[in-house]
Amino acid sequence: GVLCDAEVGVVVFSSAGKLYDYCSPMTTLSRILEKYQTNTGKILWDEKHKSLSAEIDRVKKENDNMQIELRHLKGEDLNSLQPEELIAIEEALQNGQTNLRDKQMDHWRMHKETGKMLGDEHKLLAFRLHQQDVELSGGMRELEIGYNQVHHDRDFTSQMPFTLRVQPSHPNLQEDE
Repeated sequence: GVLCDAEVGVVVFSSAGKLYDYCSPMTTLSRILEKYQTNTGKILWDEKHKSLSAEIDRVKKENDNMQIELRHLKGEDLNSLQPEELIAIEEALQNGQTNLRDKQMDHWRMHKETGKMLGDEHKLLAFRLHQQDVELSGGMRELEIGYNQVHHDRDFTSQMPFTLRVQPSHPNLQEDE
């Protein structure tokens, strides 16, 4: 009758270093080791290890809760939720949607401003190019006027702008002499 109520825990390491453990039903190895520590007074692990173990358990639980929450946000496993929990999820999704919309609007505004700046720069460069063309055209006219005043023979070639005067090179285009 004594062994029927006994809590047994066995830990075995194989020669390859693999761990095997067994505990009686309705208990855990940790519980058996705590009882051993209490009854013998031998400290198997110190407070630092206990706090680390508690921290690991806390982080595992937090991770599990976050995974459940993520499934809920994805629309999975919603049947078990209370209306208040569903309302909280709906609000979180609406806040996320609002934040996303705000970021999209900021991106769109920035894109629009960049487009406007590029358009303004294009207009400025086109204006400068036009000014240079006007200045060059003015300089060419002065050259033509000076040329025409020196040479008073007013044939067709002297009336052409300086830049367009080309000697005919095709034999059919040359004048007969």
